Amino acid sequence: MDQAGGRKVLEKLKKEVYEANMLLPKFGLVTFTWGNVSGIDREKGLFVIKPSGVAYEALRPEDMVVVDLDGNTVEGKYKPSSDTPTHAVLYNRFRGIGGIVHTHSSWATSWAQAGRDVPCYGTTHADYIYGPIPCVRNLTEDEIKEAYERNTGILIADEFEQRGCDYNAVPAALCKNHGVFTWGTNADEAVHNAVVTEEVAKMAARCEMINPSAAPAPKELQDKHYYRKHGADAYYGQP
Repeated sequence: MDQAGGRKVLEKLKKEVYEANMLLPKFGLVTFTWGNVSGIDREKGLFVIKPSGVAYEALRPEDMVVVDLDGNTVEGKYKPSSDTPTHAVLYNRFRGIGGIVHTHSSWATSWAQAGRDVPCYGTTHADYIYGPIPCVRNLTEDEIKEAYERNTGILIADEFEQRGCDYNAVPAALCKNHGVFTWGTNADEAVHNAVVTEEVAKMAARCEMINPSAAPAPKELQDKHYYRKHGADAYYGQP
């Protein structure tokens, strides 16, 4: 691709990432500047992310920052999000994803602060996420001091590897005492998964309030609802 073509692709990606970021306040997932969205151009090995600490109402597509997969700024008048190293690790480790969201949305973050996975109590959860949403351990003191944001990404990716968890089937993770990361095939889908994660976290919390001894939905029901939407034999929706 020539330079002009490459520039056109990045401008298009900037617009997509800007629009995805603007969905966070629309869906009530962020307060002030407590969140960010990124999207990647795999061919170029570059991703676009929200600038750090800039209010959503002040953002423009041209304000999005372009960085490489080591987290270095390639283009932009602002500093990229402080969570950029986490995004970079996830893009490197989860090679099939195209967009990432980080928020401190209140229900999902409540589960993160409690240090608990979000159990799959019903079919709404099972339609989108296969099994519980993992909550990873705390970072150690050294991990916090040395490279906090980068180590956050490593911790998420390592946890998925250790659990044998498919990042496509479970497009979300909770960071203990911190917040939530979600991802998808692009920035827009990552936001969609952030909305789903927040809603099922709220449902699960209310479920336990109503019935503290509630058990997760039967596996056969979870399988039915997940696989009717995903995989070779999916039949939900229109062709």
